[in-house]
Amino acid sequence: MNDHASRAAAFNADAERTGWHDRALWHVRERRDRAAAQLPEWEALRDAAGEIKAHTLSQLDLYLERFEQNALQAGASVHWARDADELCSLVHALLESRGVSKVVKSKSMLTEECGLNPHLEARGIEVVDTDLGERIVQLRGEPPSHIVLPAIHIKKEEVGELFHREMGSPEGLDDPTRLTEVARGDLRQRFLAAEAGITGVNFGVAETGGIVVCSNEGNVDLGTALPPLHIACMGIEKLVPRERDLPVFLRLLARSATGQAITSYTSHFHGPRPGGELHIVLVDNGRSQLLSSEAFESALRCIRCGACLNTCPVYRRSGGHSYASVIPGPIGSVLEPARDAEAHASLPFACTLCGSCGDVCPVKIPLSQQLLAWRGRLVERGHLGATRRFAQRFAAAVLARPRLYAALGALGRALGRRTPAFLLRANAWGRSRELPELPHRSFRAEWARRRDGS
Repeated sequence: MNDHASRAAAFNADAERTGWHDRALWHVRERRDRAAAQLPEWEALRDAAGEIKAHTLSQLDLYLERFEQNALQAGASVHWARDADELCSLVHALLESRGVSKVVKSKSMLTEECGLNPHLEARGIEVVDTDLGERIVQLRGEPPSHIVLPAIHIKKEEVGELFHREMGSPEGLDDPTRLTEVARGDLRQRFLAAEAGITGVNFGVAETGGIVVCSNEGNVDLGTALPPLHIACMGIEKLVPRERDLPVFLRLLARSATGQAITSYTSHFHGPRPGGELHIVLVDNGRSQLLSSEAFESALRCIRCGACLNTCPVYRRSGGHSYASVIPGPIGSVLEPARDAEAHASLPFACTLCGSCGDVCPVKIPLSQQLLAWRGRLVERGHLGATRRFAQRFAAAVLARPRLYAALGALGRALGRRTPAFLLRANAWGRSRELPELPHRSFRAEWARRRDGS
């Protein structure tokens, strides 16, 4: 089967990797908690961010027009792309018309979503991802596994082997600082040779027509200051109404993502630099459809901090590639079925409904409620597998018959005490878990015993 559980099983086969992946992400979650605790106004910021995003989405058409008008006045060019194909065609046309053959690109989940890199490479344009994690996965020929930490699933020894093969670094080198120096030396030459820079956009400001890109490595500034052409790819949901709204999100973003007070670089672009060009491509690619859905519209508030991934017990122990989607974790499990419900039908079920994702979300998206709603939609659309359909019908029949429920409960407790491993291995999610010690009596029997004083 090609579902989340089977892909997660492949990740879990390496117990050591699974363990440190889990610990590394929980460490980031703990850093987020410490950063949040240092701000008494943290919850007020979350409330404000959620309200700003909700307001913007309620009048998105007006704010998009205002953004376009102000961006044009600032000297930028604005393009509109209905879907991934239009984005790729627009960007390629801009590059081709200027004779560009070498591009440096900063991290952009939108361009990953739209398949921009392979589209350009197939047409003879070299695209180099300049974020270190993105560069690592690009050289490995695989997609990122995390929104913020794209190479979190890769060991430093594996990076050393990769850099030895691709960049000629000393064999056996696994010191992170020295590996970073190797990557810096390689990338510097690529920055100097680049004829265009492509970035994503964290925030667009309707009031000014400006865009903001947040990063920790300085690659965004180099990739836009050296080449004469800057192409910024922006999802239409990335808008905020006013410049004064930005600090709310900037105070939340880095703290939620990595536990930092702020990203190392917060780059503001208001029109092109002297002698250069700035092209902003506004991309829909299914966002308008999601906006029309009352149940899932608030998912468009997402600022791509990755906090829901870092806290999710399923993501931490199944790895990002198990989701087979550009955006993994809880937010991806909401967004991806909206794009292709049949292909991603297993994702909303890859969730314990613990609610931790909503608790840490800086814009208060009710993710667990949306995942539960998706389960219902997928059942209605007939995307539930035969095994799950049988299990649900069986559970419904048992729960409707108290005596049968009690009898099967007693049987389950007896089997669980005698053959717990068998019961767990029969369930895909049980293969990496252990059962607690099972009681001899049911809750009802224990309640009756205590009530009667026996």
